[in-house]
Amino acid sequence: MESYEVLRKMFEQVSPKAIAAELGLSLSLVYKWAENPAASTAGNRNPLDRVAQLVELSQDEAIVEWLCQQAGGCFLRNPESSGKKGFEVLPATHEIISQFSQMLNKISVAALDNSISREEASQIRDSWDRLKSYAEGFVRCCEEGDFDQLRRIPKPSEGPKHLRSE
Repeated sequence: MESYEVLRKMFEQVSPKAIAAELGLSLSLVYKWAENPAASTAGNRNPLDRVAQLVELSQDEAIVEWLCQQAGGCFLRNPESSGKKGFEVLPATHEIISQFSQMLNKISVAALDNSISREEASQIRDSWDRLKSYAEGFVRCCEEGDFDQLRRIPKPSEGPKHLRSE
């Protein structure tokens, strides 16, 4: 979906007039955000395109991570895919199940004393974030049939030593 289409869809939920008033912008500018830039000769880029350009120029994901946190989520980079096919699905399936099992074990061990310390919570968060990234890689490989690519995705257990399940 293109950025202007995202904004057009947003206008179904929040009126452009309300957005313009809240942001102190002209209503016409807000409406222009939802226009296809190829059909327009105006040089006004919409805010989504500008943020994407900032990320591209800075080569820093901190902007995206911050936006995701503001929306109550987190950013996970999709692993690159070579588009090649050829690795067997069964070992990859076993690995994702094994890694999830190890994650659940970490949570269980941390909760044994009916309390989870800040350090344990931090370790669980780090492990969970790595597992989510690995799982996203697994799903993409499933979609593309490229399980050889999965070998190049760091496994959650390959993180810092204090987070590894031995």
